[in-house]
Amino acid sequence: MSPAAHALSLLVKAYRATFSPFVGHNCRFHPSCSAYALTALSRHGAMKGGWLALRRILRCHPWGGSGVDEVPPKT
Repeated sequence: MSPAAHALSLLVKAYRATFSPFVGHNCRFHPSCSAYALTALSRHGAMKGGWLALRRILRCHPWGGSGVDEVPPKT
């Protein structure tokens, strides 16, 4: 994992430790957005993995989708 991807993953882990317990466990997708972000960052790096994670977070709203949404494989 690149240093930039590692730094972003630390932000995701900080979110999981601080805010996630207060938000609750009612995610619309599987895996959760934070788990998706960690997988995307480790698999694709900071730029593409960060973009995939941001795109996933933006889809998480009342009119968005739901269900299983896996990180695409590295090409």
